[in-house]
Amino acid sequence: MNIKQTVTDLNHLLNHSTIKTNEPLNKYTYTETGGPADLYITVHDIDDAAAVIKYCHENHVPVTYLGNGSNIIIRDGGIRGVVLNVLELNTMSEENNIISAGSGCPIIDVSRYAKELSLTGLEFACGIPGSVGGAIYMNAGAYGGEVKDCLLDVTVIDTSGNIFTLTTDELELDYRKSAIQENDYVVVEARFKMEHGSIEEITAMMDDLTNRRESKQPLEYPSCGSVFQRPPGNFAGKLIQDAGLQGYRVGGVEVSKKHAGFMVNVDRGTASDYETLISHVQDVIFEKFNVHLNREVRIIGESL
Repeated sequence: MNIKQTVTDLNHLLNHSTIKTNEPLNKYTYTETGGPADLYITVHDIDDAAAVIKYCHENHVPVTYLGNGSNIIIRDGGIRGVVLNVLELNTMSEENNIISAGSGCPIIDVSRYAKELSLTGLEFACGIPGSVGGAIYMNAGAYGGEVKDCLLDVTVIDTSGNIFTLTTDELELDYRKSAIQENDYVVVEARFKMEHGSIEEITAMMDDLTNRRESKQPLEYPSCGSVFQRPPGNFAGKLIQDAGLQGYRVGGVEVSKKHAGFMVNVDRGTASDYETLISHVQDVIFEKFNVHLNREVRIIGESL
């Protein structure tokens, strides 16, 4: 990729976007790790997002979609090509108990917006740190609820820059899986079908879930959230705790002493530290319990 030419081309194509070159990505991830992106583009409308994707497709430029970086590790060598940030697609509105939200909206904010309107169904999301797009990408869930439970449909862009809408059934949502992942779509908007409820009950549930999250999770440190998927019939955190791995450290990253399902950046840790620690935990758990822990966190980019 000719970076200078690509910037020139995209500046002619785009109307409401910001392009940065050699942009450090550790500023955009919850782990505070990650090398630079060749080009980091923030779009402010759906048309610009589609234009970037179409250009990259036609000119064989790799494009990576990045939300708010809450459940992802970007390797220390960074990402080649274009990193597309859609966080500015963050409008919200409601009509007939249907909430429309841009993919860049924090799912927490959508949950709070629903509460203000006395709409129930998204209480479980009050502590999920991801964006709407990221939550749909992995069918995020917590405390017995999942995004698919109240999702109506999603507007996406495919790798050729086409914009279209998918129903919940077409999204093939399952435990931490979706057709978004399989087809490399980028989510730009979602609609949630809600029900009227008691604001007192909604508030009480959200307060309870928030208190549980704050008391159990190591929110005082940078982390990538829950590292592993839940193994059938068990819990990753319990297995890691039973294996005596809490506090185990590689470089600046350690298994949280507060919640064994989390790995926290306690001292300028790197993505390489995270990868090494994840592999070590997987090896130990398999050796001790014959259970393979599948990652929930995504790892992308190039190593140094």
